[in-house]
Amino acid sequence: MKRHEFFSTLGISAGMIYLAPVLSSCTKESTDTTTPPGGGTSGAVDFTLDLTSATYASLNTNGGSIVKDNIIIAKSSAGVFVALSSICTHQGSTIGFENAASRFHCPNHGSNFGLDGSVLNGPATSALKKYNTALTGTSLRIFA
Repeated sequence: MKRHEFFSTLGISAGMIYLAPVLSSCTKESTDTTTPPGGGTSGAVDFTLDLTSATYASLNTNGGSIVKDNIIIAKSSAGVFVALSSICTHQGSTIGFENAASRFHCPNHGSNFGLDGSVLNGPATSALKKYNTALTGTSLRIFA
């Protein structure tokens, strides 16, 4: 059976519009996929986390991490806070923090990023956006 015959049996004509997302390849790369907090378009990031809140309790332990507003905040094994875009620059999957390996890992295609957001291995070729952190008492500020 030829390709066009196959799609005809499915009731899909030459346009194949409905299958485009399914048939797309793994080649799209983005340099900045972070959505600002609140879903705005300004790109401004500036918020503070209360580390006494149960919501952010994992950040009180070295190796802990949370995701808030498309930003992953982690506390390294050395006790340093790191904030990066949580969206993989390869295909937009949410990354996670792997404390034992001191890296951020994308479970979708295996890209790994360093604590500074740099690409350790692909398929991603663009670094994650890095944000500044400032700890004052039990308040952790994340800002651009």
